[in-house]
Amino acid sequence: MTALQEKPKAVALDGPPPRRRGKRATALAGTDRLVLGLMLGIPTVVHLLFVWIPTLGSVALSFSRWNGIGGLEDIEWIGVGNYVEIFTEYPRFWPAVQHNLIWLLFLLIVPTSAGLLLAVLLDRELKFSRIYQSVLYMPMVLSLALVGFIWQLIYTPDGGLLNSVLGLDKPVDWIGDSDINLYAVLVAAAWRHTGYIMLLYLAGLKSVDPALKEAAALDGASSAQTFFRVTFPVMKPVNIVVLVVTVIEALRAFDIVYVINKGRNGLELLSVLVTDNIIGEASRIGRGSAVAVVLLTISLGFIITYLYQVFSKENRT
Repeated sequence: MTALQEKPKAVALDGPPPRRRGKRATALAGTDRLVLGLMLGIPTVVHLLFVWIPTLGSVALSFSRWNGIGGLEDIEWIGVGNYVEIFTEYPRFWPAVQHNLIWLLFLLIVPTSAGLLLAVLLDRELKFSRIYQSVLYMPMVLSLALVGFIWQLIYTPDGGLLNSVLGLDKPVDWIGDSDINLYAVLVAAAWRHTGYIMLLYLAGLKSVDPALKEAAALDGASSAQTFFRVTFPVMKPVNIVVLVVTVIEALRAFDIVYVINKGRNGLELLSVLVTDNIIGEASRIGRGSAVAVVLLTISLGFIITYLYQVFSKENRT
């Protein structure tokens, strides 16, 4: 018996096909990376050119004596001489510091309280609330220079609106009297600033979860207790924004007092001193830069201190 044995066919055990070498897959294509680079690079360059380089330049020039004429080789470096001068010999400096602090405290108390009150009232869905919001926010759209011009017409001693309404026998010089002109201008600044604070708080009130208010009402809390113990603490981020905006608004105030009387006779501010020294007739760039550094230090002191306290408390909790 013959056995026909067939040879088994060879089965090729082929492995996975070899991988082709190619370009690595990336999340962004070349065009997207170019666009992203431009979107990040251009604002960064502009920020460096117009913010940080002038800031560092002002810090450096505050240690010099220079009138802006000639090149950098004409700069005379005098160390802290400008700071010693403005702190001890410059008669307008300390009144300007005092006025800026009064400006800050006034804006923190009056417009902030008024803006919060208006926001609470408008949050109740009053009739024509959109019209009220537009009317109250309208002054914020106006520039400080225009606001100063408007209130200059109101405060004019002869024929001004305020004296005409009051009907006083002896008209009050609201702008010329150095004892009251600062507070008269602060009223004008508050008139403009209140609408902005109202809008910020109104946005914060809209973002509060209604369930929190309902839970407080079920627990028997009154409207005032619900606001101060539930709603207001929840709006802590809005409060931080309001504080920062108010500090910046108080320390950068310039246009309104410069339009009224060029920041003199009781309306001295640090920003006015910077302008008078750098671009004034004397052109003392070193002293003006020293005042600008003091203004920058005060601004950063308020902002950084408060933000550090707020965020450190949040991290501990």
